[in-house]
Amino acid sequence: MNRYLEIKLLPDPDFSSGILMNALFSRLHLALAAQREVNIGISFPDWKPNGLTLGARLRLHGKGGDLEKIMQREWTGGVQDHATIGAITEVPAHAGHRVVRRVQAKSNPERERRRLMRRKNISAEAAREIIPDSTAQRLKLPCLILTSRSTGQQFRLFIEHLPLQEQAVEGTFGAYGFSPTATVPWF
Repeated sequence: MNRYLEIKLLPDPDFSSGILMNALFSRLHLALAAQREVNIGISFPDWKPNGLTLGARLRLHGKGGDLEKIMQREWTGGVQDHATIGAITEVPAHAGHRVVRRVQAKSNPERERRRLMRRKNISAEAAREIIPDSTAQRLKLPCLILTSRSTGQQFRLFIEHLPLQEQAVEGTFGAYGFSPTATVPWF
């Protein structure tokens, strides 16, 4: 991850930066999912500890060739009027490293009970005793609101920033640009 590209959302009187970031990220996700041979991580440099917003900047991190490939996909159409896209640049030598990852909450006990009933072949009453409504988790993390391409339903993609560390950890990044263990440069 020796290079990065920064996208900065411009202030807009009609749309909040959160709405614009949701749209930008949705397009990025589709491009990353289609371009499987690239390994690109993302970060939100305006995020602050204990903050619930991601800010107005999105960074793509990777090797120069991977960043060039993803930018050739023309995934930024529709958001170019609302953002400035920087050049592919070398990561500063003083950069720290941080894991930026997706966190999924078990926020729907009913869904968990249905899954348990299928897997263990138990009744609804037994499943309710094992998984009461009080087990629902509510995360206090920033999130993006995306729309599923398969179901059309909106969902929250919660994002956690782990503590800064000195050493980079290599690994692979998924179609959302996150990894549970690999780091991205943080500066």
